[in-house]
Amino acid sequence: MSLTIAEENYLKAIYHLSDGGTKSVSTNDIAAEIKTKPASVSDMLRKLGDKAVIEYRKYYGVNITEEGKKIALGTIRKHRLWEVFLVDKLQFAWDEVHEVAEELEHIQSPLLIQRLDAYLNYPKFDPHGDPIPDEFGDVKARPRVALNEMEIGQSGQIVAVKDSSAAFLQYLDKVGAYIGARIKVMDKVEFDGSLEILVDQKKNLFMSKDVAANILIQQS
Repeated sequence: MSLTIAEENYLKAIYHLSDGGTKSVSTNDIAAEIKTKPASVSDMLRKLGDKAVIEYRKYYGVNITEEGKKIALGTIRKHRLWEVFLVDKLQFAWDEVHEVAEELEHIQSPLLIQRLDAYLNYPKFDPHGDPIPDEFGDVKARPRVALNEMEIGQSGQIVAVKDSSAAFLQYLDKVGAYIGARIKVMDKVEFDGSLEILVDQKKNLFMSKDVAANILIQQS
């Protein structure tokens, strides 16, 4: 099925907003995610409905179909593989790759993506810790918890971030928090939920609740 770049972007947004197709999504939520007007969203939803990649009933929300999920996961797969390539092979920083991958994800060449995957030795996660769907759309997620939900004395490894904006990633670089770092919660402030954490058994950091909520940990 041939979709435009805009249609693929909408499908990807709907997939994320629906938690992988498990719930309905409102047009207002889609408009906020795409950064456009609800009226424009309604026009696009009618087009996507005609192509049977979503089910849309006015006032009842949007549900992504199985075909829609397949296309969305394919786009996500390409995006995350390109991010790995840009960081590992072209030495981009992890805060520089999102916009470039947004363009590369729309290349329509299954053979190119198969060879890219093999060239990268079949990575399971992108530079931000997000799982990369395989060629069949299967996603191998790993158990993880937001840092702000951990208790004093608990420890683990940073495996992903919720916020992949350049500003947030640059902040993590500045304080020395990175994917793979070992952390331990040393203290939590009752007043505002901020934390003191130990990184790699040698560096103490003080982190706000909002920052900690965007850092995902695999506990150990």
